[in-house]
This record gives sequence, structure tokens and C-alpha cells, in this order.
Amino acid sequence: MKLREEHETTAGSAGVLATILGELGFRPWFRYEKYREEFAADHVVIAIDETPVGVFVEIEGVEERITAAATALGKSPADYVTASYRALYVEHCRERGIDPTDMRF
Repeated sequence: MKLREEHETTAGSAGVLATILGELGFRPWFRYEKYREEFAADHVVIAIDETPVGVFVEIEGVEERITAAATALGKSPADYVTASYRALYVEHCRERGIDPTDMRF
């Protein structure tokens, strides 16, 4: 389980936002693609993410609800993957002897 605070907002244009970030000195360093489907019940959101390196289930909510949802899915903390998609992708590439670039289908 990984706890982190997230701040979300809308942006009118991805291009304008990218320009603003660039003007602030930020640059893209990793891009990835995924297909996500979300389900909600019992105060959790369960997301199924299909990525180029596998299919992952993400459960968002408070710790006790996450644990209950994971248990209902037949999973325990030993099954949890807390690595980022970037870390999983880099490991995937390392195992195959290829240089990691952007993670795209």
C-alpha cells in the first residue's frame, strides 16, 4: 500500500499546460500510455489499468476500505505492487536487454 496526497485540477488545453510547464523549466522525461476502466463501490475506486507491461488493479480509498476491497478480490498485502509504472517499465526493459524510452503500445 502506498499513501500519497494527490492534487487534481482541470486544464482547458493540454498544449497550453505543456507550454506553461516548459516556461517554468520543466521538460517531459517519461511518457506512458494506459487504458483505464474504473469501478466504484463501498467508498473505493477500483481501476483496471492495461499497460504495455501488464494489467494492474489500483484501489483508491482509505486504508481499511482498500484492504477490504483487496480481500474481496482474493489479494493480501503480499500481492501489492507499489512500484511506479516507470519503475515497472524500466525493470521490464532491463529483463529484456532493451533501453527504456517512453512506455507506449
